[in-house]
Amino acid sequence: MLGLVLVIVALVSAVTAMRFAIHGQEVAVPAVVGQTPAEAERAVAGLGLQIEIERQYYSPQIPEGRIMSQLPLPGTKVRRGWQLRVAQSLGPTRVAIPEVVGQSEHAAELNIRRRGLDVASLAQMQAVGVAADVVLAQSPPANATQVVAPKISLLLTAPAEPQAFLMPSFVGQPLGSVSRTLQDAGFKLGNVSVAPAVVDPANQSSTPIVAVPPPAQPTPASLIVSQVPAAGQKVVAGSAVSVEVK
Repeated sequence: MLGLVLVIVALVSAVTAMRFAIHGQEVAVPAVVGQTPAEAERAVAGLGLQIEIERQYYSPQIPEGRIMSQLPLPGTKVRRGWQLRVAQSLGPTRVAIPEVVGQSEHAAELNIRRRGLDVASLAQMQAVGVAADVVLAQSPPANATQVVAPKISLLLTAPAEPQAFLMPSFVGQPLGSVSRTLQDAGFKLGNVSVAPAVVDPANQSSTPIVAVPPPAQPTPASLIVSQVPAAGQKVVAGSAVSVEVK
């Protein structure tokens, strides 16, 4: 019984020591809002914490260069080596948001970066009658006053998708007329090959069979026996159609 009691006491002591060791590595996050990044780094260095400037925002209340928010919040218990993510103030807005709607993507980016701003995100949408990569909208709009971050998001026109068609059947038609039809419809005639001659194995007559060699080169009068893409498949304008003729 005494031995069992000693074992239990030893286990409890080990668990308690482990808990103290774990919690002994924890520190309380200090408040760094209002400090400069250098001041904040000195404040957390002794606690084994690190500072990372994750965002920058305009603020009429927090002076430029000072920390305006932090995560985790002050008083939070964290392990040593934890990283504090902070946002730094850019001070009051001092830059005018340019008007870039109607400009190309390249021109808009140059116009934005020339003012010390950055492009936050790009999105695309189809717009009938408008060329591709033209700015349709921007956020924040031109000359906005309540600007939070030094970034502008742009909505651009997407390239027009090629028109799709269902491939018709050209089997049995002469090569010349099919070639003109494809050209008029905006398609291209691809590879043209000649089908090999076929001898009917069921012909049991005593008359010797003489194989007629296929023409060396296809002619406009050659008849189409197969095609790729096959009839019924969806194709886009400008696609090539290859055929086999006899």
